[in-house]
Amino acid sequence: MEKERDVAQEQATYEQESPNAERQEELKENEHQEKNAPEGQEKVREENGRQDAQKDEIGDPEKAKEEQNEELAAANAKIAELEAKIKEMENRYLRLYADFENFRRRTRQEMEAAEKYRAQSLVSDLLPVLDNFERALKIKAEDEQAKSILQGMEMVYRSVLDALKKEGVEAIEAVGKPFDPHLHQAVMQVEDSNYEPNTVVEELQKGYKLKDRVIRPAMVKVSQ
Repeated sequence: MEKERDVAQEQATYEQESPNAERQEELKENEHQEKNAPEGQEKVREENGRQDAQKDEIGDPEKAKEEQNEELAAANAKIAELEAKIKEMENRYLRLYADFENFRRRTRQEMEAAEKYRAQSLVSDLLPVLDNFERALKIKAEDEQAKSILQGMEMVYRSVLDALKKEGVEAIEAVGKPFDPHLHQAVMQVEDSNYEPNTVVEELQKGYKLKDRVIRPAMVKVSQ
């Protein structure tokens, strides 16, 4: 009988302790879940964040297309602005280059003209001297002394003409030539049946050219 009582008592004790053990296991599980809950929530939040980021990256197709169009329009506007600036710089460069070429050409021409007509000032100063020689040589010598003086003057005159000729000076042809306003200066018109109309019939003062430039036109009479 005692054994039976002991067995019954042990069974009752086990039954009392068993629910307590299950309860303890349940509490441990809950505690474990509570401890792990923040970590799980954090993972959930991270996953949600990744999904949201992916959604933001993908976005609305229409909105993305609109943004691309805006960016493309801005890029095209910038390109157009830069092209306009380049065009303006090219035009400015071409104008400056043309101005420089014109300046260089004028400078070269002026230098060539200065070299070509370097004797112009001297020739202009000597023309009155030649006129005086020509007037003096028209005088008729009445004695040998006067003739000797005129011969000496003629020699000097010829020497001056030869020196000027070496520099490119030459007398302008006048008598018997058609009147040319670039070469002749008409001071009067006369009737002369021996000449065609508008022809130089008499030279009053010689004209001279330095190479291809008229230093002084010939002073002439022209037939009507």
